[in-house]
Amino acid sequence: MQDRDLGIYKPAESTTSRHLPCSHELCSSGSGCATAKQPCPYSIEYFQENTTSSGLLIEDTLHLDSRESRVPVKASVIIGCGRKQSGSYLDGIAPDGLLGLGMADISVPSFLARAGLVRNSFSMCFNKDSGRIFFGDQGVPTQQSTPFVPLNGKLQTYAVNVDKSCVGHKCFEGTSFQALVDSGTSFTALPLDVYKAIAIEFDKQVNASRITQEDDSFEYCYSVGSLEMPNVPTVTLTLAANKSFQAVNPTVSRSDQEGAMTSFCLAVQPLPESVGIIGQNFLVGYHVVFDRENMNLGWYRSECHDLDNSTTVPLGPSQHNSPEDPLPSNEQQTSPAVTPAVAGKAPASSGGPANLHKLLPSCYLLLLLPMSTVFFIS
Repeated sequence: MQDRDLGIYKPAESTTSRHLPCSHELCSSGSGCATAKQPCPYSIEYFQENTTSSGLLIEDTLHLDSRESRVPVKASVIIGCGRKQSGSYLDGIAPDGLLGLGMADISVPSFLARAGLVRNSFSMCFNKDSGRIFFGDQGVPTQQSTPFVPLNGKLQTYAVNVDKSCVGHKCFEGTSFQALVDSGTSFTALPLDVYKAIAIEFDKQVNASRITQEDDSFEYCYSVGSLEMPNVPTVTLTLAANKSFQAVNPTVSRSDQEGAMTSFCLAVQPLPESVGIIGQNFLVGYHVVFDRENMNLGWYRSECHDLDNSTTVPLGPSQHNSPEDPLPSNEQQTSPAVTPAVAGKAPASSGGPANLHKLLPSCYLLLLLPMSTVFFIS
């Protein structure tokens, strides 16, 4: 990333920034402040060992494009301005920052919905080179969907039930588990028993010679012959309500200096925990909808080129303004979350202006993103 201008955010250079005071309702560390007017500190510990971020909370304006109006939308959001990072942050994780998309009150989608700018939903679409986020998008009528489920007794994150897993036409009964849908993790990771079942069956069905690469993060890797391309079996997760989610490409490949593919690996990793992670590599090729209003995950195949013609959703108050069992504000910033992985590396082990209601009678808001941007869903 050293050859890229990351455009580091500097509050002092923003005419609309202000420190969030300790007296603010979203300042969970307010009890440790000396005065109510003191800038609110934050501190986050991630699941990945020794990885932390701490600093101050800043309120500033996010500028977004509207699908239905040429008038730019200005939305007030809270930014965690990091002053001290440790662990994987020092190794280059998320050099251009993290975008908070979780269910907590402090996340960007929560701010936009609470201000009445959009419905309480957002979607993401990734292709090989870029991605987009649509705030307020609830998808299309033909998409598949499955409900979000409580994790550890609380409906506080984007977790779904996976009833069974399949490789090709071979399905494994009794391999149900819960999974976080987390675009901030580069590669999908599964509970150990599920991973073994999928990996062994994948190895049986793939028509390529297995190889060992000491510097590779993946266990099942294969060489590519010069005469024919390998036949890679499909990897499918069957979610609750018998909804099928098939990875468009479950592998990651390596190429020589001329760009010819020399090897590929099953881009799935084992986890010692019982909860899996559906990462960014499985989301590529799909338009994925995080409908917080109806508390379900939606998805449909898309190359992200047809989005200019997709259906808009009407502005209006959410039918369900919060999850059934929301995480209290004093826990939202301090609860552990899955650390995002750098793209290309595997993970180690989460009030707008009133006149905008007139400007946006039927809309959702668009944020364009390069694939180098790392997302985090807590």
